Amino acid sequence: MASPIVGLTGGIGSGKSAVARLFAGHGIPCIDTDTVSHQLTAPGGAAMPAIVAGFGPAMRQQDGALDRGAMRALVFSQPAARQQLEAILHPLIHQESLRQLAALDAPYRLLAVPLLFESARYRDLVARTLVVDCPTETQIARVMARNGLPAPQVSAIIAAQMPREQRLLLADDVISNDADLDALALQVDAKHRYYLACFGLAAPA
Repeated sequence: MASPIVGLTGGIGSGKSAVARLFAGHGIPCIDTDTVSHQLTAPGGAAMPAIVAGFGPAMRQQDGALDRGAMRALVFSQPAARQQLEAILHPLIHQESLRQLAALDAPYRLLAVPLLFESARYRDLVARTLVVDCPTETQIARVMARNGLPAPQVSAIIAAQMPREQRLLLADDVISNDADLDALALQVDAKHRYYLACFGLAAPA
């Protein structure tokens, strides 16, 4: 029988990757759908033939990878293009995520999905949902520092996502990432022990 899956989500800049790395320190692996998407659109990626067929060779870089800048500009200006891209990518991301999850051997597994609550295909896979949360101003500061984006652009990305309050209401579990890494590690340690107990697994010595 496959081990349980915990769905990991949170707004942009909330710290999902940091939380996943801390769980990995406890031997709990994470499949990230954003990483899977990048794999599918890398040189030789399984999504590239359909993307080139649907959008033309201008969307392919010389190395064969998706031209993310060109695609980003297109889908922001044309909602129909976004729907067309999602129709290509989403089934492939789901299929590949399931394949990678099946290959994992762990007491339980993490599946990181930015739009977990908006997507029934992933929500139905998970035994529990874990939201990484922080104040909106902290999200903005982190994304500006990490991606070099101006504050209005980051605010627009956040506004396009599920509201923070709604995400917290839907969550089974929450980790608050509004302090330092040590505080975050303590919360992950506590959640790891909780999940082991929740799923009837032996706690670490």
